[in-house]
Amino acid sequence: MSATFTMYSTPWCGYCHRLKTQLDREGIPFQIVDIEQEPEAAELVEKVNNGNQTVPTLVYSDGSAQTNPSLAQVKAKLAELA
Repeated sequence: MSATFTMYSTPWCGYCHRLKTQLDREGIPFQIVDIEQEPEAAELVEKVNNGNQTVPTLVYSDGSAQTNPSLAQVKAKLAELA
């Protein structure tokens, strides 16, 4: 199964680490982008979050986004995309 979403994150974000751990434990594939290393990624996150660099921000294959979602919200979105 290939990644169906990208997680925009920072290395110091506790919420990001928690969600990454949960996704890994569930075997859910995803791409990760550090917004501190990629300015264009930071701009995308700001666009999705009304000018704020709020992480984790997940962007799905259909172009929709979730900010700081729970594992249940991620699973529901993935089921919707399946």
